[in-house]
Amino acid sequence: MKEKLTLVKVGGAIVEDEAQLARLLKDFSAIPGRKVLVHGGGRRATQVAARLGIESKMVGGRRITDSDMLEVVTMVYGGLVNKNVVARLQAEGVRAIGLTGADGDVIRSHRRPVKDGVDFGFVGDVDRVSEQSLSHLIEQGMVPVLAPLTHDGEGHLLNTNADTIASEAAKALAKVYDVTLIFSFEKKGVLSNPDDDDSVIPVITHADFERYRADGTISGGMLPKIENALSAVDAGVSRVIITLATAIDGEHGTVIS
Repeated sequence: MKEKLTLVKVGGAIVEDEAQLARLLKDFSAIPGRKVLVHGGGRRATQVAARLGIESKMVGGRRITDSDMLEVVTMVYGGLVNKNVVARLQAEGVRAIGLTGADGDVIRSHRRPVKDGVDFGFVGDVDRVSEQSLSHLIEQGMVPVLAPLTHDGEGHLLNTNADTIASEAAKALAKVYDVTLIFSFEKKGVLSNPDDDDSVIPVITHADFERYRADGTISGGMLPKIENALSAVDAGVSRVIITLATAIDGEHGTVIS
């Protein structure tokens, strides 16, 4: 029987909120057994870019990353956010180790090709995640904290959606562990009415998702989140839940199946 592993992805809005981040890291540190944390940081990157006079552009909930923006996200994701989270986890007694995809060749990707006239720039689509490298660290008692940056094996860093990082890492680790993947953010789950925080959709299947996307119930940044969640389920991840950052016990939120 595979040992259990919990992979939690925390969104940029939580990273920006001191109280919510402190609560999440405390709850994460209390999760028993093996675990991995994946963080975003898009809001912080947008703020830093604005201070530097760099415009942020989004298409379908995903960031367009030119050379200037790549420098910003590398500094923010791989440096400021990642090391802050790692330091905070050390204070909670967690032997955290901060990684980008380039560290230890953990996550390799390729630059996303131009499609339908949209050039995302230095954005990476994941080719592989090294479950051997991650599981080696995990078995040594480490807790990987993954920033949403990957590399192409040719010396280039690439900005990669944090939900994708979480999904792909969960899929790879499912070869070794019984994985629960939790997407935590500022809402109680996927909402049928964005103006009603209690309108949580309890379960979403592939068929449900296509219907909700077609009628506009689900749109924007939630689209890639659910696409990644469904992909993880299809690849053998045991449980996938989208929930509030203060509810990472897995008892509440939207179950993706």
